[in-house]
Amino acid sequence: MFGRFQLMALLGKSERTMMWAAVDTRQQQDCMLAIPRKQPEGGGAEAWQRAVRKGARLEHPHLAQAIEVGEHERWPYAMYDRSTVVTWAERFSRDGLPPVDVATWVAGVAQGLAYAHEAGVAHGDIQPWMLGLTDAGTPLLMGLEVAGRDAWAARDGAMQELRAVREAAERDVLALGLVAYQALAGTPALDEPDMGRTMARMPPTGNEIVRLPWALSRPVPDALRAIVNRATDRQPRHRYHNARVLQGALEGWLRTQAESDGPLALLMDRIQSAGVLPAQPGGAERVARLALMDNSRTSELADVVLGDIALTFELLRLVNSAQVSAEGPVLMLRRAIAMLGLEGVRRAALALRRWPGPMNESAAVEMEQLIARVHRAGRLAVRLAPAGYDGEVVYLIALMQNLGRLVVQYHFPEEAHQIRRLMQHIEGVPGEQAQPGLSPEAASYAVLGVDTEELGLAVARHWGLDGSVLRMIRRVVPSEAHRGADDDGDVLRYAASCANEMIDAAGLPPQRAQLALKQAAQRYVRVLGLTSKELADALQAEIQASADPSSLKLPEGMTASSVPRATAAGEAQTAA
Repeated sequence: MFGRFQLMALLGKSERTMMWAAVDTRQQQDCMLAIPRKQPEGGGAEAWQRAVRKGARLEHPHLAQAIEVGEHERWPYAMYDRSTVVTWAERFSRDGLPPVDVATWVAGVAQGLAYAHEAGVAHGDIQPWMLGLTDAGTPLLMGLEVAGRDAWAARDGAMQELRAVREAAERDVLALGLVAYQALAGTPALDEPDMGRTMARMPPTGNEIVRLPWALSRPVPDALRAIVNRATDRQPRHRYHNARVLQGALEGWLRTQAESDGPLALLMDRIQSAGVLPAQPGGAERVARLALMDNSRTSELADVVLGDIALTFELLRLVNSAQVSAEGPVLMLRRAIAMLGLEGVRRAALALRRWPGPMNESAAVEMEQLIARVHRAGRLAVRLAPAGYDGEVVYLIALMQNLGRLVVQYHFPEEAHQIRRLMQHIEGVPGEQAQPGLSPEAASYAVLGVDTEELGLAVARHWGLDGSVLRMIRRVVPSEAHRGADDDGDVLRYAASCANEMIDAAGLPPQRAQLALKQAAQRYVRVLGLTSKELADALQAEIQASADPSSLKLPEGMTASSVPRATAAGEAQTAA
């Protein structure tokens, strides 16, 4: 017995808390008691009561309501209803749980946890038995503040309240990620059932690495795997520091699983209200210039339109809709202009959202930088494409290979900033290892729950572009770049991918840029029929022609001759 409570079973315990299944003999009610493992002393008992009662006053669908906060023989407790709730620990299986169920539960708890953190309340000891599931399937977080604050609020003396809660919030999110790991893997990370002990063995206090195993009883989709691996990443800077961000990534992935148009559903509402992209600065002058031109100057019209990515994409969308074109996809601006007429082009330009749309100043600056890089990639792709291919088509394909990055920067600027931050490579100081960044795909999964490129492809598919075009605007992955091109579409795709890779590489720190450029040269010289010198010369020519060459340059000492050449036999075979 614990006062009036009959303790029936220990549901779980850690170094800091324990949870008991019990019966309230006064009311014959099944309940659960969350109790700290350490008995508060002196003023700590009163502080414990204040903190737990503050958490109990929070109302949220994913926060369990404490029926009673009390004390028995100086042992404090928080009482929760047991009649319609089981703990996650009781639902866990050695074979793991279905990924969609795990993502749904963790996203719900993350939502409730974020609400608590924003109210200045932390949990302090998230464990599988501190998480509940109602008969209706609603996930619940129990035990807010039960662990007590002394364990995490003291560091070299008293710590300010705000800083203490922020630090505890980050630990809460890491612990929730470890619970997600156990739910999917079927066993706790590092074979340690106490999440607190597991965290102590992980960086920065330990050296253990926690990543989901590849061989699991239930396969875990790559996007969800990336989200969970980010939550427990060995580099603390890569982890989720905010429960809202973890919630957003999981909900993004869940929406892609639940809806037939998947990735596009994340963007549709914002596209309808703010367009795909805003008109670039100078839109009014561009419209005025169009008003002075006539239909006979199609090439000059195309040049004006190409200066504005938003207008370019809008014309492609219009002519590829089922109402306008039934003869296959249109991927040439001159033809699009001929189909729409000068007045149609003017209307499209006037319909664009004015710059910068809903973006704030910093997001707009980042968008301008991205647009400049995308245009450079387009120009470089024209230089790299074999003779005989229409330069405008090559340019457009290179632009559209960046469609996903552009729409994410416009509609989700904060998430785009997070993705770039996760991709950053930090060179190690003497005596320390470098901290590599995540791949673009993994970083996008970890923030949005879906690959950025897939979002771009979904938008293009919505415009009416067919499979052949969708293939061309999908960037080449390193593993497939060594095989030859099967048709003209492959050649255009390789030229655009090579240009985008080289522009991205040239923007890296010098040492990493040199390696990335060498790798790109090794992949593309043969398939594009170019020598390594021609590839490097094309990049150098584009850099020199750029309006702001200082932001993009070959690494010091990196010349055409330093780019690795293909073998003489290989280049001869390509030329033949």
